[in-house]
Amino acid sequence: MNKIILPITLIPLLILTACGGSDSTEPSESIVTVNAAPIIVFDDIQTVRVGEEVSITATVTDDDEVSLSWSQLLGTSVTLTEVDSESLSFIAPAVENDEVLTFSLTADDGINEPVMDSIDVYITAENASSLSRWIINNETASSYIHSATGSVLENVQVAELVNVDVDSINVEYVYVETTGIPKYDVILAQDLVDELNQRPKASTDFSAGSANIVEGQEVEFGENIGFNSSAENCLTTGGDGYWPPGPGCPTDQAVQAYFPVAPTALDDSIEACETGLGKIGLMVNGTSIFNWGDGMSQGDNLWYTLAPVAEQYDVDICGGHAARGDYHHHFYTRCLANLVGDEGSGHSPIFGFSADGYPLYGPYETDMTLAISGWEIRDYDAEVSAGGCSTEGVRSCVLVDVYDISKGVIQVSNGPDIDEEVTTLSGNILSASDGYYFEDYYYAHNTVEGTQLDEHNGHDTDDGRGYHYHITLTQTPAGKLVPAFPYTIGPRFKGELASNAISQCSSGNNGGMPPPRP
Repeated sequence: MNKIILPITLIPLLILTACGGSDSTEPSESIVTVNAAPIIVFDDIQTVRVGEEVSITATVTDDDEVSLSWSQLLGTSVTLTEVDSESLSFIAPAVENDEVLTFSLTADDGINEPVMDSIDVYITAENASSLSRWIINNETASSYIHSATGSVLENVQVAELVNVDVDSINVEYVYVETTGIPKYDVILAQDLVDELNQRPKASTDFSAGSANIVEGQEVEFGENIGFNSSAENCLTTGGDGYWPPGPGCPTDQAVQAYFPVAPTALDDSIEACETGLGKIGLMVNGTSIFNWGDGMSQGDNLWYTLAPVAEQYDVDICGGHAARGDYHHHFYTRCLANLVGDEGSGHSPIFGFSADGYPLYGPYETDMTLAISGWEIRDYDAEVSAGGCSTEGVRSCVLVDVYDISKGVIQVSNGPDIDEEVTTLSGNILSASDGYYFEDYYYAHNTVEGTQLDEHNGHDTDDGRGYHYHITLTQTPAGKLVPAFPYTIGPRFKGELASNAISQCSSGNNGGMPPPRP
């Protein structure tokens, strides 16, 4: 028999001629199919900033089914998910210097030797969350807001990297200039119209007894919707009729703020840094972030009221209002969520920055999954060992340490009974249910992988974002999302505050935070 031997890699299909046995007189032809190895083709090489989402896609071609497997070869380690598909996604990790990350994809068709190819991703060390996240507008604010000297610009005017000598140390900062006036244009949904008209004091809150708005109407920031607004600033700066009675109207704040590019966590040996009244950070549209407190209490440094609860009827349709002209948010705002495109389809984007430099993200940790506040409401009926007072429906004790309920309680003169009716600064009557006061909460030390937040309302999940805070929401049994204590940042800052920060540690004597227990 004569044989023709060729390398099988030359052609995928060979026609081989073979001689038969001794009785064979004609050559016969047989077809042999040779399977080709998989072919991998990547999309273009990417250059991204720290904190941005990276998505790599490969096209794999083969005659048969192929099993795929991604792995990382070089660079700062990142968390990889869905490593058996043609696409790979991750968050660009925090790096001190520009860095190249190398990833490989292995394709195995089960017939040929597995094929591997690699692709590089270039990470730039510039803090993306420090510059690219700020909403720089420089447009004149709506015609409803002005100043004594003329028009007011909205959102942020300047966001740039600067080096500044602070406390004899040269530090890189993000320098921000803002008027504190947001660009909020709201298209009214029917449920919002109903909510406004169903306010407890609608008959007096509105000049005509109800809001002069309709479903589908677009309302600009400061536009008159019928409220009997406070006279503070409104006649000189505009906005009359946009804010409910109580708070004044915002003014041009001309804020100049410095945020460290590389925040530094407070050492455990250093005294904790409490957040206080006034600015504790800025949202990315330049509006102020205030903490949980409204500065009011029902006793001598006891029973501090929570602004998101006590002031629920004192904020505008975007969940903000002004104090001495400074427009601010205490809690989540859908208006800002719309500006930054946060629909809950993945990890929320950055909503703002704390005075210590750490970013404040929106409420979502993953697709429609909320980050979980680590703070829980006390049960005053419970035993003292469980943080209660053993007194049914009565606030008769406070925790020695809100961060450690095992330290017990201190008996005090009875505070407001659970569900007692209280009158707010704006004259609204609310039920002081459990969760109305700061003293109603304690840090529970829970652990839920990926979504649980620490005592500062933040975490570091090794997803490339570094340590960050979250705005917190919780879902009621009826499915409604409502603000969850401590709402944004705190009650203590995670990081150090430099002498040029827009906020300083609270001493506890300004109504912003109860002093430490003896």
